[in-house]
Amino acid sequence: MRSSMPYRGVTTPVVRAACRAVFAQFPMESFASWASTVRALWDEAQFREERYAALELVAYRRYANFRTLDALPLYTYLITTGAWWDLVDGLATHEVGHLLREYPPEMNSLVREWSRGSDLWLRRTSIICQIGYKQSTDQALLYACIEPSLSERDFFLRKAIGWALREYAKAEPEAVRRYVAENADRLSGLSRREALKHLGTRPKTRLNGS
Repeated sequence: MRSSMPYRGVTTPVVRAACRAVFAQFPMESFASWASTVRALWDEAQFREERYAALELVAYRRYANFRTLDALPLYTYLITTGAWWDLVDGLATHEVGHLLREYPPEMNSLVREWSRGSDLWLRRTSIICQIGYKQSTDQALLYACIEPSLSERDFFLRKAIGWALREYAKAEPEAVRRYVAENADRLSGLSRREALKHLGTRPKTRLNGS
């Protein structure tokens, strides 16, 4: 983990258990209070686990009603300032993914914009935000968000492309095979290997058709 912020060495299950206990003891009744507390935990963090606690507060079930388009500025701030996979990927695949399901017209436009922008982590978010959608994946949106990063050499963008395609392949294997074949000269080796990782090879067809 290439982090300049030190760790306390607390494991994820312990962090989550501690957060649940504290969050239950000190409930917040307004969106403003929730959002400002997330920001305070994040901005004042001295150890990485404190940023993990901020993310736990974002996802805490009591505040599900706060996770609307109003939360987008908060998510964007956390993604761009977190700027590493351990702080970004959960937000991308859960919170941003949830907004895309709930507000497709607005979010479709936004993630396309992110995919073409200069911020690497918003671009990664645009690519992976449909992970877990399975048959509900908007294929056109997925491919559109991948397109601007196909020529990029950054590891995290290449990995994101492969990861997103690999997960989509669980629902639409032939679509992913076709996409990889059509873009074989543009996909990086990493993206291609990840995309096809669980697809295996087709059995050979005998000449007599059996």
